[in-house]
Amino acid sequence: MTKSDIKSVEKTLSEDKEKTNKNKAAEKKSSPPKEETVEDKLKTIQEKLLRTMAEMENQRRRFEKENQEAFEFGGFNLARESLSLLDNIDRAVISFKNDEKLKNNKDLSKIIDGIEIVKQDLVSIFKKNGITLIECVNKKFDPNFHQAMLELEDNTKDAGTVVQEIQKGFMMKGRLLRPSLVGVTKKREQNVENDKKDRKNTEKKEEKK
Repeated sequence: MTKSDIKSVEKTLSEDKEKTNKNKAAEKKSSPPKEETVEDKLKTIQEKLLRTMAEMENQRRRFEKENQEAFEFGGFNLARESLSLLDNIDRAVISFKNDEKLKNNKDLSKIIDGIEIVKQDLVSIFKKNGITLIECVNKKFDPNFHQAMLELEDNTKDAGTVVQEIQKGFMMKGRLLRPSLVGVTKKREQNVENDKKDRKNTEKKEEKK
């Protein structure tokens, strides 16, 4: 078989292959699309239904959460503003006790007792609504609950210890209602002049030796 014969055969095979591919492509185009079975339709509907139910459940949970938060913290701002009543009661009691003109008044103790009863009733109402006092004195300073207003030099306690309560702080159902205004300790700074004198005295003693 000559080279020309071989090329002729290869050309024929190539042409046949192209025709076959064209015929297959034509068959694909002409063949109708596969019809969706009843099972496929039911499966599609079921998936859509499950997605819809999941979305409805998520919306229901969000609504319940928002409703619960609105119920629990709806009076948050009112409660915070009401704390000033306690502050004013405490100030009034201190003012009466420190007033020289009222100290000799026989009815002063009755007045103070009446004010204290009102205060106790108010504190009781706060407790029923989840409002509690923040204990801060002798506690480690915590910026989540305390607001430092001043620093006090004290070497008897660890630095950052709350030693003074300027204004009471409160929580409402685990949420900060108002921070405690406090004074915290810091280490007492050494007197520079005294240090210099001590050094000079030490140097003089060493020279005499």
